[in-house]
Amino acid sequence: MNQQTNPKAVTEKRMFSRETTVSVKIEADPSIVWSLLTRASDFPRWNSTVVSLTGEIKAGASIELKSTLDEKRIFKLKIKEFVPEKKLVWGDAMGSRVYLLEKGASGLLFTMSEKIGGPLFPLFAGMIPSFDQSFEQFAADLKKEAELIQGSKK
Repeated sequence: MNQQTNPKAVTEKRMFSRETTVSVKIEADPSIVWSLLTRASDFPRWNSTVVSLTGEIKAGASIELKSTLDEKRIFKLKIKEFVPEKKLVWGDAMGSRVYLLEKGASGLLFTMSEKIGGPLFPLFAGMIPSFDQSFEQFAADLKKEAELIQGSKK
């Protein structure tokens, strides 16, 4: 896992799936990062990879996401796991995006990964754009906003 200042995404491709992961150290309280990750209507303000996000990010809820990767498509996603200040998972039948917050001796590590796939994945895999640049931008945007908020509280 890459924990540097400028996040670098890593993608593993398999026959029936693809998984992209990015990690970054964030100098902010987990509560600040969690608040940013769970306030749907605020996403487009701080996150340059999200066009819109509607619905409530809470256990069992559904959200609708429009990404800069495909601005014509609305992703209808379900919140699959919701562990405050630790883990958030949303997704659909094709895959899941996992957000992890791990507080350690050296600070807060944010990791985001998304695995997509299934039996028909090889048929449309070539049509799915790379997530690497979008993931790197998402992590950089989150780090910048969380650290800005943290700095304003000192």
